[in-house]
Amino acid sequence: MRKPRAAMGSGRRKQAASQEGRKKCALSSSRAKTSAPDGLARQPEEVEASVSPYHLFRDTAEVTAFRRGLLNWYDRKKRDLPWRRQAEDEVDLNRRAYAVWVSEVMLQQTQVATVINYYTRWMQKWPTLQDLAGASLEEVNQLWAGLGYYSRGRRLQEGARKVVEELGGHMPHTAETLQRLLPGVGRYTAGAIASIAFGQATGVVDGNVVRVLCRVRAIGADPSSTLVSQLLWRLAQQLVDPARPGDFNQAAMELGATVCTPQRPLCSQCPVQNLCRARQRVECKRLSASQNLLGSPDVEECAPNTGQCQLCPPPSEPWDQTLGVANFPRKTSRRPPREECSATCVLEQPKALGGARILLVQRPNTGLLAGLWEFPSVTLVPSEQHQRKALLKELQSWAGPLPATHLRYLGEVVHTFSHIKLTYQVYGLTLEGQTPVTTPPGARWLTREEFHTAAISTAMKKVFCVYEGHQPGTCKGSKRSQVSIPSSRKKPSLGQQVLDTFLRPHISTDAPSLNTAAQ
Repeated sequence: MRKPRAAMGSGRRKQAASQEGRKKCALSSSRAKTSAPDGLARQPEEVEASVSPYHLFRDTAEVTAFRRGLLNWYDRKKRDLPWRRQAEDEVDLNRRAYAVWVSEVMLQQTQVATVINYYTRWMQKWPTLQDLAGASLEEVNQLWAGLGYYSRGRRLQEGARKVVEELGGHMPHTAETLQRLLPGVGRYTAGAIASIAFGQATGVVDGNVVRVLCRVRAIGADPSSTLVSQLLWRLAQQLVDPARPGDFNQAAMELGATVCTPQRPLCSQCPVQNLCRARQRVECKRLSASQNLLGSPDVEECAPNTGQCQLCPPPSEPWDQTLGVANFPRKTSRRPPREECSATCVLEQPKALGGARILLVQRPNTGLLAGLWEFPSVTLVPSEQHQRKALLKELQSWAGPLPATHLRYLGEVVHTFSHIKLTYQVYGLTLEGQTPVTTPPGARWLTREEFHTAAISTAMKKVFCVYEGHQPGTCKGSKRSQVSIPSSRKKPSLGQQVLDTFLRPHISTDAPSLNTAAQ
């Protein structure tokens, strides 16, 4: 039976619209197949063999446009940061490299707003490699206290000593030698120092750059996989501007930190939006939805006739229209931190000669919080009775005989480190009288003023907050931490006020990035 003429016309219009939509959506794919005549944008053969051209920069004009757009935007919009000023103004290459090195190490897993004050104080105290090499680990830990990931400061000083004692005070100039010769310097940090301080044309990949490149080339596979990681480093190396490598790398990180953000990216402000495959895909999806097209291109626009692309999102993770470009990169599954428990006690002599004093003991030189000071602690045992007994025994090993009946339970502190969620059961014990208590090596009796400037962790500041404010109430901590004490709140104590002031710069809404432009 012949179909009505109107229906046939409607079908042709729908088919034509579908074809037009496919043409628009596949335009970027056809452009990707253009070869680079001068080799500027050519990828290694092994990458070409395993990756669809859709995810590569195969056109010299695209690479040039990306560089020009990004650098022009950076020149107008870059943030005024102390390490950038120091790198730009410093003539001495070794001092410039040292300044970049310090900033890069501090910015690992830490936000810019938090780092600024630490960086300024660090450079005022140790303006040169020689100054840092001559400092004690205790001084380094003291200044680093509260910044987290404490091994970074120790390795930074170890590296400074190696440069001064073994390399004649001269920093290695290339990414390869920086990574090979300096302790704690990985591929990213080495590339950042080499490009920013010495002008080496080497790319860098941090959390922000991963996000930018995955969106610009619509890479939806797991960014932590070997294939994606290798490709991202190759793309970064291909794109870096040989005339301004340091500025280019900082611009890429700045873009990811301020515009191409994890949530709610500002695509309209992006200087490379016309080259962004994720944005093109959003437009394709929007066009398909508005015209009610069927069979709109998905993986096939990337790798027709070759099956599932290794870099496209897996079929098990369908496109989320509400996320837009934030569908890229794919979120990697993180192993939850292991949970541990500890009992800790603030032991105080309120009537000690010269003023009230509290006992701190030093942690071992290796492992978590190496070399920092803390209140005496023991690993938690199942029952509270045994817990109190074990804690009292630990206290007596440092301070001699103590009255067990005076040991008071005050509350709980939960603090999350990078890989450990540690719950502290907090106790307090007050000693009467003015008789000084002798202490073995590795222990100190400090005044409250000395405590607040000592090399102690944020977790211990929270523990002290519970001790100071053990009257009913709750002491506010960071987003990722929790402090619990008995109910019914009173006016915040001095300890709580100090803790709130200390923690406020550290509160974040997103996971920190690993770069000079981190958020």
